[in-house]
Formats: sequence, structure tokens, C-alpha cells
Amino acid sequence: MPAAVAAMKSGAMAPIAEIQSQNKLEVASGEVTAEPAAQYDDVGQLIIIKQEVEQKVEPFEDMPISYKHNTNKEGLVIAYAENFRRQYVHLFRDRQPLILYPLNECGVEKLVCTTMKPTLLSFKQLYHWQGCAEFVADYITMEQLPVAYKVPPTLTSPTTVLKNQTGTCFDMSNLLCCFLLGAGYDAYVVSGYATKEICLADETREICPLLEPKEKEEGDGAKKTEKKKYAVKPPRDLTSKFERKMRLKAEAKEAEQQEQLRLEKQQQLQEGETAEPDPLYGLRVHSWILIKAGKREVPDDFFIEPFTGRDHPQTSTGFLGIESVWNHTNYWANMQDCSNGCVDLNFNLYNTVYWEYLMEGVVSLRDAADVREEMLDDDDDEADEAVDEPNSLDVPAAWILPVEITAKQFESRCPEGKKTILYKKALMEKYAQYLLSDGLVTRLQVFEDLEQKELLRTEEYFTNRVDQLRRRIDEEGFITEEFNEGRLCGLQSHRYRKNETAPFGERTMHFYHHIRVDGMSMRSDTATEMIENYVGREDRRYYRRVLFGPPVKRSAGKDTLQRPILKITEKFGRNAAVEANEDVDTCVFVIAEDKVTLKYHRNKEGVTSSTREYYKPPEADEKGPTLVWSNEMTQSFQVVLPASKKPSKKTVPIYQEMIHLIKQEQKTIKSVRLSEEETEEILQERIEQCLASELVVSVYDTERNDKALKHRQEQEKIAEEEKNKKKESEMDYLAPFLQQIGCPERLTTSQAFRLKEDCLSDLKQRLIDKANLIQLRFEKETSELHKRQQEYQHKQVAMTKEDEEEYFNYCSEAMFRIHILEMRLNRHKQTAPNKYMAMEQKLRQDKRLSDMLL
Repeated sequence: MPAAVAAMKSGAMAPIAEIQSQNKLEVASGEVTAEPAAQYDDVGQLIIIKQEVEQKVEPFEDMPISYKHNTNKEGLVIAYAENFRRQYVHLFRDRQPLILYPLNECGVEKLVCTTMKPTLLSFKQLYHWQGCAEFVADYITMEQLPVAYKVPPTLTSPTTVLKNQTGTCFDMSNLLCCFLLGAGYDAYVVSGYATKEICLADETREICPLLEPKEKEEGDGAKKTEKKKYAVKPPRDLTSKFERKMRLKAEAKEAEQQEQLRLEKQQQLQEGETAEPDPLYGLRVHSWILIKAGKREVPDDFFIEPFTGRDHPQTSTGFLGIESVWNHTNYWANMQDCSNGCVDLNFNLYNTVYWEYLMEGVVSLRDAADVREEMLDDDDDEADEAVDEPNSLDVPAAWILPVEITAKQFESRCPEGKKTILYKKALMEKYAQYLLSDGLVTRLQVFEDLEQKELLRTEEYFTNRVDQLRRRIDEEGFITEEFNEGRLCGLQSHRYRKNETAPFGERTMHFYHHIRVDGMSMRSDTATEMIENYVGREDRRYYRRVLFGPPVKRSAGKDTLQRPILKITEKFGRNAAVEANEDVDTCVFVIAEDKVTLKYHRNKEGVTSSTREYYKPPEADEKGPTLVWSNEMTQSFQVVLPASKKPSKKTVPIYQEMIHLIKQEQKTIKSVRLSEEETEEILQERIEQCLASELVVSVYDTERNDKALKHRQEQEKIAEEEKNKKKESEMDYLAPFLQQIGCPERLTTSQAFRLKEDCLSDLKQRLIDKANLIQLRFEKETSELHKRQQEYQHKQVAMTKEDEEEYFNYCSEAMFRIHILEMRLNRHKQTAPNKYMAMEQKLRQDKRLSDMLL
């Protein structure tokens, strides 16, 4: 390998002017393909490059010119790459040929670096590598290479790959690299070798990503208890050490047997999962993505498999070697030994000890610094020459069209909107959004065995649901539904028994406590008890437990059942502003026994806590403040410390506290019943929502939003009606007069003058009639007002207040009508001559009369 590296260093990059002479070189090797015929001008610039291709390519008449022809610079770069390829083949006769300038879909040779264009689309999911990889893996259907152990002869452009939704590993890697470069990642396409499972996208021995355990965040472990210097020593252990030793020995022996059985079972499973030997192991050509650390806060180098969209570390055993890498800036050939896979590879691409790059004029400043630091020799001049060689050739601009994805394409994700993936003991089905009426996008089935016959559980993921349903899990006879924020009750998850028909079944509900007014975070309900947890309440209550009796009918004539409450237990947090002996820790309402038990918080210096019990007399709830007090109604145990407050011996505070507890008991019972009603409402609402399965549709989505579609159709209908009305209003003014003379096809001069005079006289008469009508109404209103005024003058003394008010109202309205009629009459007098002149002008310009009236 050092000799090969030295040979590559000495002749890897010949000057551009020597390309013409280098093309005449004949290498005595059968692996060298036919030389391209090139023509040069007097200056030595390449004009045309042609090559006979055995593969027949269908004509693409609708393709742009850049797809079907090469520019002078592209041709020059291909000749430069051909020189690079010849020297590579001469030095490494036993290695796979490089994929430097394969044919595109139009049968034209294109440099692989020019077949990609960094693209950043408007979808936020494509701003991260996970979203880009998942989209490419789902949207494109994989195709196998024509020959598994040879690089493909063609490389399709990303636009065509998106259009056809099919592509090889090289096509998919090229498309994915465009998205990653546009998103700001330091991404490269890799050409190398991989295992059979990687090349065939066989994930039947891989764990589903949804089942992989999530990494625990730092600091989540158990907190270590600090050892106190003056802590009380624990009591002496008086148990037999021999018995403990024998018990531990027996437990260790049993654990050893269990571990041995587990290992045997695991070995059997591994033997069943072991794949058959691959005859092409180490020879299967594959392409994937390399993302280098640095940009976008990527900490370490890692690979992305385009077929599955999953990331792999550099130490992954699925990738067996690398021949070359490239992106839109340069092309690099690997000079390192890959006998140990990709584990020991150095990805400092501009260090010529490990990599040989094609273009010398695109070394970045950061890579140049790495070169100077990692060069084996200390000759700074040679490093500078390797980095900054003048008059070097760079990569031409991309010849492909801009990569575009519509919103409809992005939502469809998979071909035909669905995709099935087999994993180890799991089956995952993916669906496009809005493809299914219930909003299902992913269904995951987990099995007990590798044959996928014994189903363990089913997970379903939803989007765009009106009820905010996010995930549903069916496991071990229970169904768990998880919801996003947005529901009125703040429901976060609901776990209940499958096919439960009993009226009070076993169920557990979790809530978003910061949304709810009562701060409830959990409610667990069974036939005999109900437990509720709270967070952040002002009364510091964080726990409630209710015990019920057998269900009974609520009242006669109703079939609904109700559980009688036997006992309610509530727990409260510590209030630092109140002394511990007065701060209630636990309050127990024993309703069946008419008893209330209070347990107070314990002082830090104390060993036990104070308690008090109240016994309610019969019908205490109805008596209220008129309750007769007796010393037998209470019983207490007080813990008095030297520093604590001495308990009061008065009975009035105790009596008042008992009255308060009786009222509090009624409020608590009412709160429990409200919780039961809320549970019933949630269950009924869930039944209706599951039957309806409504989806949320954006107002901008005119294809799916029925309301927006109906509104648009109504607007179009209104516009059409207005158009028809306007058309009807523009009726032919000569039609009535033409009807009188029999509607002749051609008018004579006398007929034209007669039509004009009749039309103008008719308009004049209508204007006069309108003026007379307005004048008549004006005079009528004026005379009526004058008449009422005279009556008012005669009857003013005898008129009541109501009559006067009626008269004034009439006068006001009459004056308003007279004013309006006067304005209409004046406006008509002003506009009538203009209308007459406008009609005369229209008649003169009318095509039917204009020739005769000249």
C-alpha cells in the first residue's frame, strides 16, 4: 500500500495541457474500456467528446439541452477524469473501477459531481437529516443493481428519480445528498461494498426503530443519599449469618441456572436468526451517505443507509469497504486498507496519504489546515503547493433541473400511499396522510416469534385527528390511547380493558394537569375504588382514594346504576406557614360509619404524628350549625414537643372544625360524583369520536377542505348570478321598436330615422312621466302635512300628550319623505337631459343605424 500511495502521488494529477498526449496512452490491462474520441483546437481546449455506447437509450425529446449535451467545460472535466481513471487502473489493477462519469438517462456521460445540486425545500421536516432520509426511503422504490458486484453504468438525475419514484442505491444516495447539502450538512455519496442484508434492504434481523429503547438522559439515575456525620446508627442485625449465607448461596445457584437457561435459549434464537453464507460476501457494490462531523453540530462521522433511512456508526459491520466518495465540490478515491471494514478509515479527505482527490482547486481553508497538521512530512512548501495550486480546474455547475417537491408529493410519501416493512419480530405498515379515513399513518405489529405468528401487541399512530388521538396500543387485553394537547378535559392517555361490557370497568386516565383547573394528573377507576392524583393545587391536595359499595339503581324508574360511597381518603402536602400539629396530612371520611379521621403532619423532631377522630351524630348533614355538641363526638392523640405550640383545651374550635368537616364531606362527595360524570362524558365522547373519525383539514387545503370548497362554489354561483343580472340589464333598447316593423334583416333610411325618433320620443315620455310621478307624490305629501297641521292648530288645546307625540312623529316622518322626494325631483331634472343625450349618442353609434343616419 505505501508503494501504491507513492505511485498515485507521483502521477495522479497530470496538467490539463497534457491530457491530449495522455489520451494516447495504452495500458496493458483488459479492464481499461474504450477510449473516448476527443477533438481539440489549436490552444488544446476540448471541443467534442464522443463515445460508442453499447446500451441503447430511448430518446428524451422533452429533456432540456443540458441533459442531452455537454458544454466545453464539462467535456474537459470528463477528459480530466478519464486521465485520473487510467492512472488509477494502472496502479490498482485488482480493484473495482471507479464510477466517475456514468451515463445519465439520456445516454450522455456526466461527471458524478455535477449530477447533484444542493436543495433546501420549504418543508420543515426536510431541514433535519432524519426527515430527509425517511422521505427518500419512503418515497423512492428501490431497484437492485444490474450486476450486484459491479458499479452501475448509469446514474439518473434526481429530478427523474423523483418523477419515476424508482432508483438504485446510487440514485437514492445522490438524491438524499442533494437534500442534506441543502440543509447544511457536510454530506458525501459513498461508493463501496456492503453485506447482503444492507444491499437488499433486508431488515428482518434488525429491531424496529419504534421498539429501540430510548437513551436515558444524564442525571436521570437514582440520587445518591448523602451520609450525615451525626446520623443515628441503625439497630443491630440479630439475624443468623449462617442462614443468610445459605440463603444467598441457594439464590445464587438458582440465578446461575436461570442465566444458563437464558443463554441456551438466546443461543438457539441466534442460531435460528443466523443467515446463510453469502457467496458474494465482500463483493456486493453498494452506495450510501457519509455525514462528517462539524456542520449542523454533528459530533461524529456516521453513515446513512438510503434504502431504510437509518443511521449507522462508522464502526458498523454492515459496510465492508469504500472505493470512493464525492459531493458537488470534488471526488475522492480511497487509498486506505479496508480489510477491517470502515472501522479504521480516516475521513480527512484532503490528506493525500488516505485519499486522492480529483480536483485540486477546491480545497477549503479548514481542510487545508487539517492537511498541514496531519501531513507525515514537515515540508510546509509541499503542503502549500498541494492546497493552493494555481490555474487548477474546478467542478462545473450542475446540469440538472432544480429539485422540486410539491405538497401533494410530500404528503403521499410512499408509492400509492402505503408501504410495508418487515423487522425482527415486527411488521410495520406506513400510510400517507389522509389516505385512510381515520387518520392512521403507521401500524406496528409486534410478535413473539420470528415467524410472526403469535401477536403480542399492536401500535397504531394517527395524525390530523379532531379528537387529538396520537397513538393507540392494543396489548395483553388492554387498549391504551394517547392524545395530544387540545382536548377540553385535558385528557393525555386512556387505558381500559378490551371488550369491557361492565358499567364500571377498569380504566386509567392521565391528564395534562397544567390545562385543567383542578390540577388533576391521573384518575384510576375500578368497580370498587377510584384513585385521583393532583399537581399544583392551592389547597395542596395531591391524592384522593374513594371506596365504593356494590352498584345500585339511582332511583325508582331509572335503569342507571350508582355506586354508594363508603370511604374517601385525601392527602395534602405540607404547609410551612402552619405548625405541623395543625396542618392536616390525611383526611379520611368514613361515610358508612359516620366518622372522620384527621392525621396531621409529623414534626421533624418527632417520631409520630397527631391524630383526631370525629363521630357524626345521626342526621348531622341536615342539622348543620344547630348540631348539639358532645365530648363523645371526638377523640384525639396529641404529640406535644417542647418547641411546639401547646394544644388548646377549648371545645369551640373543635366544634367549628367538625362543622367545617361536615360541609367539606358534602363538597367532597359532590366532587366525586362530578368525577364519575366526567368519566361517563369522556367515554360517551370517545364512542362518538371513534364512529365519526373526523380529520383536521387546513383552510388552505382546497382539495380536502369541504367547507372551503362549498364556500368557493357559493362565491362562484353568486358571481355567475351577478353576471347574468348585468347581462339582462343590458337589454336591447331597439328590440320593442324593431318588433313593430317586423324585425327586418336590413333597415332602410326611413326606417332608421323612424326607429331613432320613436326611441327618443319614448325615452322623453318616460322621463316626463317619472318627473310627473315624483311631483304628484311630492304634492300629495305636502297637502297631507298641511292638512294635519291645520287640525293640530284647531285641536291643540284638547289634545293629549300621546296625541301630540304622535303628531310630532308624523310631522318628522312627513318632512323626511318630502325632503327625499324634493331631492329625487331635482336630481331627475338634472340627469334627464344627460340620459336623453346619452341615448341619442348610442343610437348614432349603433351598427344597425349608424350607416343610415350619416
